[in-house]
Amino acid sequence: MTLAELLPAVRQLSQVEKLKLIRILAEDLEKSEDIAPLQPFKTYDLPTPYDTFGAGAILMEAIQPVEPS
Repeated sequence: MTLAELLPAVRQLSQVEKLKLIRILAEDLEKSEDIAPLQPFKTYDLPTPYDTFGAGAILMEAIQPVEPS
């Protein structure tokens, strides 16, 4: 069965049933050997926009309308 075939039935589930499905799928993934789970008490560095002061100016320039010449 493909995901395209499965989605219409999943979308008809109640919110509670969808949450149960999410938990079941997450547990299945956790048991899989192909996935590297996060390790407890380990620090993971994630890039964030904090302390990137030039990024705001670049974004403002990008969203400014272009004036015709």
